Amino acid sequence: MTTLIKNTLLACSLAMAAATLCAAPSAQAAEPKKTVKATAKSKSHPKAVDVVGSEPEPDISGTTTTDFNCELGNKVTTYHNDSDDGHIALRWKKRLHRLTRVGTTTGAKRFENPLFGLVWIGIPAKGMLLDSRLNRQLANECKNAEQMKPLVDTPVAPVAAPAPMPAPTPASGELAVPAVPPLAAPAALDAPAAKKTN
Repeated sequence: MTTLIKNTLLACSLAMAAATLCAAPSAQAAEPKKTVKATAKSKSHPKAVDVVGSEPEPDISGTTTTDFNCELGNKVTTYHNDSDDGHIALRWKKRLHRLTRVGTTTGAKRFENPLFGLVWIGIPAKGMLLDSRLNRQLANECKNAEQMKPLVDTPVAPVAAPAPMPAPTPASGELAVPAVPPLAAPAALDAPAAKKTN
């Protein structure tokens, strides 16, 4: 009987030790997650005002100006120099930024300023300004005067009807079948029904 009690106590103590060892790593792993969440919540998004003044405004003398009107009343102005297609200056919210061209495979004109997180994408139909630091659109549906013009419909020349094919001639020994004209619709379907008056 004493052996049975000893064996039971030994089994219980081993089970308790195993449970404690298994529970300890999960409790330690749960604590850092709480602190990571707390630090992630306290971290604020970077703002453009963090770097104001750290980059000199680009020189826009001798450049071509393009004004864009965007949705929500936003306005963007781009300045480009014909001799330098690798850079543009962009005015956004009363600040002038220098953006550098980035190659694309789609043919879109993409310019970036990594310091401020600005990305300007220009396609033939519109332009858009993105904030790569906050992953959001700043201005969309930006169109210049040329892009706002309505598309002019060019008249398309009418396509000539195909020439009628000649009727096949019957081979020797075959009967010729005359062509049957299409049936005309009954007159009752074409004309509206007359009302009977009493």
